[in-house]
Amino acid sequence: MIRYDVSESVSTITLDRPDAMNSLTAELKTALLDALRRAAEDPMVRAVLLTGSGRAFCAGQDLREHSDNLEAGRGLAGTVRQHYNPIVELITTMPKPVVAAVNGVAAGAGASLAFACDLRVASEKAKFAMAFGGIGLAPDSGASWTLQRLVGPGRAAELLLLGEPLDAQRALELGVVTRVVAPDDVLKTAQELAVRLAHGPTKAYAATKRALAYAATHSLADSLELEAVLQDECAATDDHLDATRSFLVKERPTFYGR
Repeated sequence: MIRYDVSESVSTITLDRPDAMNSLTAELKTALLDALRRAAEDPMVRAVLLTGSGRAFCAGQDLREHSDNLEAGRGLAGTVRQHYNPIVELITTMPKPVVAAVNGVAAGAGASLAFACDLRVASEKAKFAMAFGGIGLAPDSGASWTLQRLVGPGRAAELLLLGEPLDAQRALELGVVTRVVAPDDVLKTAQELAVRLAHGPTKAYAATKRALAYAATHSLADSLELEAVLQDECAATDDHLDATRSFLVKERPTFYGR
């Protein structure tokens, strides 16, 4: 249900339930969380690529499993706190860049997973659907936090309340995705981007992710202070020292992530 591969310091995590549009069962969510933890903890992995197999990125919660839980009186069966919350928190706080290759439909929690990633490359055929309201639910998997930071609170309210699908071109115009490419190029383009990041200054990228998340909920003064702290930490890295030396002699720096 999950394919996990590492190449060129990039961990590629593929949701692999193509016949079910990679919809999320408890088993798949557990496997995804395990794979993300593996990537986060592996010192040989310096960037992560998340994608889906077949014609969808991820159609969100598996509604057959969900319906069975409702009929049995189990409600959501604890999946928001047990699965979705830790998955999204790990993606957003992982000290490594995470790139989503959105190869097709991303709906509900599937769209939220893409929004949690640092960068999103979408197929021209990709569609985003905030489908929560359509089944009488509020957003989960961080959509209330990530989406309004991508498109602004007014547009986020529109997308979440109306649930109208967002095609790839409109998603690009709104800033939901980083790039839109032909369907046959989406994985290749996302891989190239992930490899580029994996060969960059890993600790500086981690500091950047931390700074962005912090500044979203703190004052300018507090954010400036954290920037000073993070700059001190980055200034002490081998990557910064070597890159500065390379710049002075007009050479291209090589980053080792330390």
